[in-house]
Amino acid sequence: MQVVEYNAQHLDQLPPPAPITLHTTLPRDVADFTGRTEELSRLLHAADEGQAQVISIHTVDGMPGVGKTALVIHTAHLLADDYPDGHRFVRLGAHTPGAAPADPAGVLTQLLLSLGISPRNIPQSLEEKAGMWRDALTGRRMLLILDDAASAAQVEPLLPASKDCLVLITSRRRLPDLDGASPLPLNTLPPLQASDLFIRVSRRAPTASDRSAVTQAVELCGHLPLAITLLAGRLAHHRAWNIKEFTDEFATAQDRLAELEAGDRALAASFDLSYHHLPPDLQRLYRRLGLHPGPDTDPYATAALDDIPLATARRRLNELYTAHLIDEPTPRRYRLHDLLRTYAHSLAQQDPSSDRDQAVTRLLDHYHRTAHTADRYLSTVPRHDNATAPPSTTAPVLATRDQALAWMRAELTNLLAAAHHAATDHLPHTAALARTMAAFLDQEGHWAEAIALHQAAARTAHTISSPDVEAHAVLDLGWVRRRTGNSPEAGELAQRAYDLYHTLDDHLGQANALRALGLVRQMTGDYQDARQLAQRAHDLYHTLDNRLGQANAVLDLCRVQRRTGDYLEAGKLAQRAYDLYHTFGYRLGQANALLDLGWVRRLTGDYLEAGELAQRAYDLYHTLGNRQNEAWALLELGQVNRDTRDYATAADLLERSRARFHELGDRKGEAEALTAAGDLQAATIGPELALATYQQALTLARQIHSPLDQAHALEGIASCHSALHHHREAVQSLREAIVLYQRLGVAETARATDHLKQLEAVLHESPHRGGGKEPQR
Repeated sequence: MQVVEYNAQHLDQLPPPAPITLHTTLPRDVADFTGRTEELSRLLHAADEGQAQVISIHTVDGMPGVGKTALVIHTAHLLADDYPDGHRFVRLGAHTPGAAPADPAGVLTQLLLSLGISPRNIPQSLEEKAGMWRDALTGRRMLLILDDAASAAQVEPLLPASKDCLVLITSRRRLPDLDGASPLPLNTLPPLQASDLFIRVSRRAPTASDRSAVTQAVELCGHLPLAITLLAGRLAHHRAWNIKEFTDEFATAQDRLAELEAGDRALAASFDLSYHHLPPDLQRLYRRLGLHPGPDTDPYATAALDDIPLATARRRLNELYTAHLIDEPTPRRYRLHDLLRTYAHSLAQQDPSSDRDQAVTRLLDHYHRTAHTADRYLSTVPRHDNATAPPSTTAPVLATRDQALAWMRAELTNLLAAAHHAATDHLPHTAALARTMAAFLDQEGHWAEAIALHQAAARTAHTISSPDVEAHAVLDLGWVRRRTGNSPEAGELAQRAYDLYHTLDDHLGQANALRALGLVRQMTGDYQDARQLAQRAHDLYHTLDNRLGQANAVLDLCRVQRRTGDYLEAGKLAQRAYDLYHTFGYRLGQANALLDLGWVRRLTGDYLEAGELAQRAYDLYHTLGNRQNEAWALLELGQVNRDTRDYATAADLLERSRARFHELGDRKGEAEALTAAGDLQAATIGPELALATYQQALTLARQIHSPLDQAHALEGIASCHSALHHHREAVQSLREAIVLYQRLGVAETARATDHLKQLEAVLHESPHRGGGKEPQR
């Protein structure tokens, strides 16, 4: 006891222990570090001694599991020799389970101790510790890593003042308020680097057949490094497992997040830490974002989804963006990483089902009412006045056609996803969205998407016994079927829609269906029926005092008259349609009428006016963003230049037209462009190339059941065979064309008949040359 008392009394008289100076506290380098070439280059460049102005502080921010710590540790090991005075790795613990973020004062104490400073000399206040730390680093070249920072306030006292030091900070939050720092946002790995990481961690040498499985595996991981490392690590410990079978099993797993864990490392746990740092209102919003059926969102949709004011939605989205729980790939558009979306969706399942249903319904209402507003500027056919949307609470202002078109383009994938999501529950939103999107999808050439959407709308309407909605969906589906060349089904659908409208005594619907059926008859060459149907539609529109419908029907009649060779009447009808459109300022209709009038002028030999009219039409289409009709204007301009022998310009215009039609999937337009190109090639290059082009046109025309386009292509084929002295083939092709022309009752019949007489005379005089080859002499 006396010894203990003596030691206690004299302890303060003992000399202090020798201070311990640490050179490095870096963790070991990341063995499987892969990729990040650009990010590494940027950090290494910042540390280059040859730079006159060195930015000494870098923040590496990103979502959980994106590889922030791995990047800075690997960078530090590469730069270690450039910082001979030491390397410090400090865990700031913003997301350490069960612990609060590290206190800056305590961190500074540990840093000062690591420099060999006696604890007796370390001051008590944060400010004094920070000052001592900065002073101690003066003149030193030291590398400092501050990992998992919670905020700029936590980091600021730890920063050295010397430019000779390099500071690398990682954080799940963006730190815009950290003065002097250069931000380096870290995204997921590019696909090839993600595959390389999977291969390295799995310790496999994949065969050529395994490559697609590796690609699928990293896609399922969303190219997120932590997810890839955990998944590939499982494979590394099971050498007997097959890569493809392993990937297929992961692809079909009901809970992929549960599959991504190893020991105390789990992706879901990493997400949990970020989520639980959010205040309750942000947690609720995050859960509801997991209910969004589309790939991204904006403040307007978010306000509807969470039932909050627009300004609040903007602020909260920015807070989630700052926390790296959502991305902002384009201004004011936000998305969740696929795995975070899965995580948010799983959290949302804990909420009452009524809350979830109400949130999704608000979102669907938002998309419907805004699409309804946009459709008012885009629709090309008369709409029913009762097709109204619920009252708007927060919606973007769409006051012009350009604004409507821009909104539709930005929200296309969300609108389609929302409609198909509603279809799974047989909600009326499917048909409502399909109706309001029909004109946009048609004009933009999204015909595959339109077909799937209108089919879903028709099924839903039939299921919920809504014949008026079913009629709209069937009519819109038939319209797209005609666009894609399926005239038999298009006719059946238009007739079915008419029957439904007739049962409902819906005169506007009947007029729209009659017009649609007439357009199908034009395509199939039944011009007498087409004329009667267009006239019946016009009369109904006139009774309803619907000017848009009347103008559309007049233009349909113009096209029938042009096809049947009555160019004088066709010109009058085109001008009448233009005047009608002009009275109510419908620019798309005006452009259509100008193009048809130009077509008539070209056929009557007035090439100057034809070119001017087609150019005016093209300019209007371009201004309106109507890519499909631009292609028709390019086709007409190409034919005008061909007929005026500006062959180089014609070739360019016709190819641009053909390429646009092909891109949009408009097979009728492509067939016409190919025939026009064949005409040009026959006149300039020679019959061999032209023959191949005509044959392509004929194949397309037969696929879409368009007899007039078939006849045009066959007539071109006959001309090529004639030029190549294949007289028998020429006669055969021309006879087929004439049969079609006669059935259609079109003006081309007389020309083709005269040509046939000439060919038959040649064949009669030289029967031995009909096979296309001269006999051996």
